[in-house]
Formats: sequence, C-alpha cells, structure tokens
Amino acid sequence: MSRRAAMRRPSHFAPVRGVFSVHWVRWHEMGWHTLFIGFVLLGIGLLFLSQMATADVEHDRANGILLESHIKKLIVASPCLLIGILVRPSWLRANAWKLYAACLVLLLAVPFIGAERNNARRWIETSVFDIQPSEFAKLAIILILARVLCRNRLSHPGEWFGPIALAVIPMGLVVLQPDLGTAMTIIPVTLGMLYLAGANGWLLSFLVALGIGAGVGAWQYEIGVRDYQLERIDTWYEAIDAEPLIDARQGPGFHAYHSRMSIGQGELRGKGLGRGIANEAGILPERESDSVFAVIAGESGFVGACAVLVLYCLLVVLLMIGASEVRDRFTRLVVGGVAIYFAAHVGVHVAVNLGLLPMTGLTLPLISTGGSSLLVSLTALGLAVGLSANQEPSLDRDAFSKY
Repeated sequence: MSRRAAMRRPSHFAPVRGVFSVHWVRWHEMGWHTLFIGFVLLGIGLLFLSQMATADVEHDRANGILLESHIKKLIVASPCLLIGILVRPSWLRANAWKLYAACLVLLLAVPFIGAERNNARRWIETSVFDIQPSEFAKLAIILILARVLCRNRLSHPGEWFGPIALAVIPMGLVVLQPDLGTAMTIIPVTLGMLYLAGANGWLLSFLVALGIGAGVGAWQYEIGVRDYQLERIDTWYEAIDAEPLIDARQGPGFHAYHSRMSIGQGELRGKGLGRGIANEAGILPERESDSVFAVIAGESGFVGACAVLVLYCLLVVLLMIGASEVRDRFTRLVVGGVAIYFAAHVGVHVAVNLGLLPMTGLTLPLISTGGSSLLVSLTALGLAVGLSANQEPSLDRDAFSKY
C-alpha cells in the first residue's frame, strides 16, 4: 500500500483524536496554581469528611458517614479532570447541542425512572453512585450558552430570547423535580454569561428585578410552590429574628436552627476538628453535603470559614483572568461560565447555611460529598484550565481581540 493510500485509510482512533488533543495544550502556560487551589479544596473536604466519619464511629451511629464511599466517588470522578483538560475546543463547540440534548433527555427521564427522597425525585440510581441529572444540566447550560453567544452579540432584544429559552427549559425541568437549589444557581450563571457576552447591564438589572418580583408574587399568592416549600420560605422569613427560629427548631426550622447553631458555636477559632456540635450531636441534617459549611465554621471558626471562602475567591478570580486571556470567544465564554458556576454555587450554599436564603439542598463544590457534584465540578475545573491553555487556531471575527 502506498503512503498516500495509507494516509487516506480511515483509522479506528480518528474519533478519539478528534475529541482530545495533547498537541495544542500549552502545558507551560497551564493554570497549575488554579489546579492547586482545587486540590487544596478537595483535601479540605477529605479532612472534614474523615472527622465526620470518625465521629459517627465513636458515637456508634447507625447509617453514619462512610469516608470510603466518598473516596470511591472521588476516584471515579477524578479522570473527568483530565478529560476536561484534554478536550478540544472545536469538538466541544461542534457537539454542544448534542450534550445539551442529552442532558434534557436525562432530566425528562427523571420523573419516570428517578428515585424519590425527601419529597423530591432527582436521582437516577446506578451501581457506582446515584446520578443527579440537574448537576449535569449546569455544565450543559454553560456549553450551549457559549455556543449560541459566540455568534450572538445581544445587540437588540430579539437576540435575547434564544439564550434565555435555552436556560429556562432545563431550569423548568429542574424546578419540577423539585430542586430549587440548582435552579437558584442556574439563574446567576445565565445572567453572568449574558453579561460576559456583551449584554446591557441595565437590561440585566431589569430582568433580575422582574425575577425577584415574580418569585415574591409566587410566594405571596402560592402559585407553583409546594406546601413544604412555602413552609420553608415562611420559616426563613420569620426567622430573621432569633425567637421565631427557636420556636420552630423542632419543626420546619430544624435544619436552619442547627446549621446556625453550628456556625455560631465556632466563634473565632472553632472547637477543633471533629469537636463541633454538628459532629458531637450528629443531628445536623446533610452535614456531609448541603450543610458542610456549617461544620467547617463550627470546627475551624470564623478564621477557618473565611480561609475557605478566600480560596474560592482566588479560584474564581484566577478562572476569570484565564478567560480574559483567551482570544477565542466560545472558549472565553466557557471558562467565564465555569468561574460564575463556582461563584454561584458557593454563594448560594453559604447564604443558605447562614440563613440569608431559604433552606434548600446544594453542595459545596469540591468539598461536599456527592458523586454527580464531584464529577461535574472536576470536569468544569478541567475544562476551564485546559481550554485556557489551549492554542488551537480560531477564525472567529474577534479571535484577535483580547477583550
């Protein structure tokens, strides 16, 4: 066979080479400092989860937290970090619609094959860990918005409907599960990406005000809100003062009360690892996931909690800097979207634990346990770092403009 014929011969590995690329990644310009912060946060999660597991063993609690389960999830999710680093921007851009459609299919399948827990049907059970499609939807929304907005300058109102609809459809499916925590993170991610794409700030402010007004109206007139959700919101609203929260601590305010108790007990320097009231009493719900910040604040105090928040702020800032240095518009929007994803996730999680938002379930990225959360967070981090260091050629009309 001639050399030319051999070159034309199809290869079984062609699709893989089309998806991943080592050649175009500038390894010397990789955001290693960003990855380091991500690994530090993973280490913090392992440290606090190990103390939770030890406390459960010492107090002989049934159905206690298992560190081995978290490590298994972390091992399964870890390759997604490398996948995110090596994936080619051109493949990601070309297949954004397919990935978005796949996530919609998973969300549509949840009501039929999903497992119901705590008045919600959000999970699809597998032999490794339970898949939560709403977690994947966040990343899919970032990709599809970047795909649409890379050619859409939002120069007139008609160009807004498509991107907003692409975010509202999965958000509506998530709300129906119901999963208000995830829905609350989709909104800032969408608005933030619209802003990065050049949307008018005043118009975005109007949309935010409109959304807040619609939410308040739905609460006041009980439209589209379930009874237990109304109870949570009412409890949160009334618990601005301490006395109503104390009165409701054995009822609808149970989670919020013990979360704030754990945070308040930490004071300046905390009670020490494993010695906080959340681990000693073991009654704080979801302390390994939705309430992990309350545990961190209780055991490491104000100083430790602020240190964790500083790490997250550094992570977001470094990701935004990486986005600003990318010339390809699609890539820039994906990296910026991932930064907003981490900021929104952390902001909502911390606000809920502090009582600034109604109680809802949402993990703390890279620290909380949860298979889908770890998988998506590591994939998003890998994508942001890898795409920022990718030098694959781009012929976008603004590819030679740094901002």
